[in-house]
Amino acid sequence: MPTESGLAAAYPRLFAPQRWEWGGLDAQFSTDVPPDELVTNVHLVGFSGEEVILCRDDRDVWFLPGGTREPGESVEDCARRELLEEAGAVLTGPLTVVGAHHCVTDRPLPYRPHQPHPEKAWLWCAADAAIVQAPTMPADAEQIVEVRAVPVAEAAVLLLTDQPWLPDLLMLAVRERGRTVRDGDRAAG
Repeated sequence: MPTESGLAAAYPRLFAPQRWEWGGLDAQFSTDVPPDELVTNVHLVGFSGEEVILCRDDRDVWFLPGGTREPGESVEDCARRELLEEAGAVLTGPLTVVGAHHCVTDRPLPYRPHQPHPEKAWLWCAADAAIVQAPTMPADAEQIVEVRAVPVAEAAVLLLTDQPWLPDLLMLAVRERGRTVRDGDRAAG
């Protein structure tokens, strides 16, 4: 696997320091897996065959499904719940951690009382998944108006409406998925 600096050169927008004003967050992406107790959010690049599952909300923004962990919820349980709520999809394979945004907020209180503060991490994972129903959308969540599995190239374009670094994250997930498949083929051979 390339070094962190090699990946940063390949995916510069993803590895660039971020400022997320909506949460008062300074965020830095890394492939280092954060301690579980710092993970407040789990998001997923869900692969349906060779396509990627995307959601579009009522603001006309395309995004990868995921969200905030509930108290006592495991990373996998959060990914499963968020995938069903936002995409009407289920995991059909194991989660693979792609990386995380390590964040520090300048807000005086945590987003939710059970979350760590001021440091936290947003975990980005990849897994095979399948759309099986309409999103379950809790009333207090973003309202999803469309869910689609689209080719990777189309997903990269659609994700530009949310964050300019999301296509880099997508391509890193595609790269890691290919590496995992190749490693599995070697182990089986």
